[in-house]
Amino acid sequence: MKFIKPILVLFTFALALLFITACGSSKTSSSGSKARTIEEIKKSGELRIAVFGDKKPFGYVDNDGSYQGYDIELGNQLAKDLGVKPKYVSVDAANRAEYLISNKVDITLANFTVTDERKKQVDFALPYMKVSLGVVSPKDKVITDVKQLEGKTLIVTKGTTAETYFEKNHPEVKLQKYDQYSDAYQALLDGRGDAFSTDNTEVLAWALENKGYEVGITSLGDPDTIAPAVQKGNKELIDFINDDIKKLGKENFFHKAYDKTLHPTYGDAAKADDLVVEGGEVK
Repeated sequence: MKFIKPILVLFTFALALLFITACGSSKTSSSGSKARTIEEIKKSGELRIAVFGDKKPFGYVDNDGSYQGYDIELGNQLAKDLGVKPKYVSVDAANRAEYLISNKVDITLANFTVTDERKKQVDFALPYMKVSLGVVSPKDKVITDVKQLEGKTLIVTKGTTAETYFEKNHPEVKLQKYDQYSDAYQALLDGRGDAFSTDNTEVLAWALENKGYEVGITSLGDPDTIAPAVQKGNKELIDFINDDIKKLGKENFFHKAYDKTLHPTYGDAAKADDLVVEGGEVK
């Protein structure tokens, strides 16, 4: 009996150590899983694509529960050209890179603006859209200059270029942050903030559908591009996307996608050539 107790203690300790090791291994694999090859994607029959579910007219879920929008048009085409079906996964702005890093998706098309900081986390393909920041506010208290935001509350969505821009360049502006675009817009409608900033393409579309609001600042900061993103080092998939974007450019694909998804919202308030990038070539 004297020997049984020490043996039980050692056995219990060994089990605990094994459990801790297993948990640690599981955590590592889930936070940094290797991306699937094109062959694996084809075998699965699905291309997993991260998109927004609440950012009309770029990526949103319609009344029938189907994904629609400018980003979705590209996602559908990429999947078709791979010979598989698209499987859309809704993401927040703040976790777009994480879903690639953890291999929850193969591609991110969630209106992903190319920045130097994001290039450290993911690899970007050729761009398919041009964009800069804009600010929307109530017409009776319209914000037309950043200086007017001093002492006021600006609504932003977490993980966006607007959040980064204002934190870096205008620390005097108080930021009110939300995870979802829909929550951010609702905060503006409820009067919880004085204005909202995100991509100018997005605020312009929203203001056109919400009377009483105006995009007083139409272009802020340096112009950027929006591009598909994949897990860092996934050259095979990047090469496929780039080749497809070049091919689609010859077909004027992105102008056609604009006419189908964006023009009904923008009308004469925007021009396709000011937003669309064909064949990955910014003009």
